[in-house]
Amino acid sequence: MTLFEAYPLLLVALVKTGILLFLALTAVAYLSWFERKVVGHIQSRLGPYRVGPHGLLQPLADGLKFLFKEGVEPQGADRLVYYLAPFLALSLALSGLAVIPFGPAEIEIFGVRTTLAVAEVELGLLFLFAITALGVYGVALAGWASNSKYALMGGLRSSAQMISYEISLTLSVIGVVLLAGSFNLREIVAAQQGYWFGAVPRWFLLPQLVGFLCYFTSAIAETNRAPFDLPEAETELVAGFHTEYSSFQFAMFFMAEYTAMVIASCLATLLFLGGWESPLPTTGAFAWTVYLPTVVLGGGGALLLVDALRHHRGFARGVLALLGALLGGAAWAVAQPMILPLVQGPFWFLTKVFLLLFVYVWVRGTLPRFRYDKLMAFGWKVLLPVATLNALVTALVVLLRESGGLAGVLR
Repeated sequence: MTLFEAYPLLLVALVKTGILLFLALTAVAYLSWFERKVVGHIQSRLGPYRVGPHGLLQPLADGLKFLFKEGVEPQGADRLVYYLAPFLALSLALSGLAVIPFGPAEIEIFGVRTTLAVAEVELGLLFLFAITALGVYGVALAGWASNSKYALMGGLRSSAQMISYEISLTLSVIGVVLLAGSFNLREIVAAQQGYWFGAVPRWFLLPQLVGFLCYFTSAIAETNRAPFDLPEAETELVAGFHTEYSSFQFAMFFMAEYTAMVIASCLATLLFLGGWESPLPTTGAFAWTVYLPTVVLGGGGALLLVDALRHHRGFARGVLALLGALLGGAAWAVAQPMILPLVQGPFWFLTKVFLLLFVYVWVRGTLPRFRYDKLMAFGWKVLLPVATLNALVTALVVLLRESGGLAGVLR
């Protein structure tokens, strides 16, 4: 008897881990392409367009460039910590994805029924906050180990910023925990099931709108994104904590940043936007919404095929035609009666995550950078008091609701 035969769950966990890593790293690579395209159009530019049709092969070219580029180690650097820092930042960011459930349904792998998450953790929310809190070590160690005053200052400023906004980020979700009565991510999504007046989803976004705004603002600052990317402001610190990094170590920091963006968007979806729940009922007049995954995939494939025939030729036409055919095949597959119910949860979950990532990029292409002292003052003097007040008001409302009003509390 082999190890996998004796412990089939181990094989299932390895398969799910491999699939998640492949999808996550691919998504992170194309998130850079997506950001450059969106910001380019905001600024009336084309963005990447030379490598492949519409620049679709640009992430592959960038990855090969970083992989084969010569690495330069600064003189006097702490070699062990210098190389450990980017690995620590990326590995901690990827670890956070392990506890995120991407849908409600179970699937069967090698005869074992399993959920759409690598690990089912009862205290999943606390685990995610613990992982994100540890991410500050990669930034701090990178700045210290580089033996550069610019990198050290960037590391210290990044660390101070991440720790400051981590407090507001944590306080902003206390209201959700109080309303759901659990730290389990699946139970939090389950508490948002149903609709008001038959059509308005019972998401925590409406009762916790202030908490959501505090969370998303803190998440942008926590991931060192514009307009809160002061530690990496080229006009002040060259490039911040990663000034002395090159080659693939440099790429790992950006992969960690994009992965942190994905985790923040996934968590916002689970806590405030109903997770994998559809924004519209799937019964009655809205029964047609179950076919939206098929329509989106099929429509995307058709657009790619039309674009290939009308505007491209040669290699570019072949790439677009292949992608269009793949999307068309995926549309046919998800339309099958056995598969259609299974894709509903992941489809809505990933759609909400994509929209939040678009907002991330939209904010970067729209707002100017804060001054560093204004950045810290905003975190401590605005976000922290508002998030605390939101938690206190939510706690009072929950207490009044569960005790039957003010009379029940006084009694």
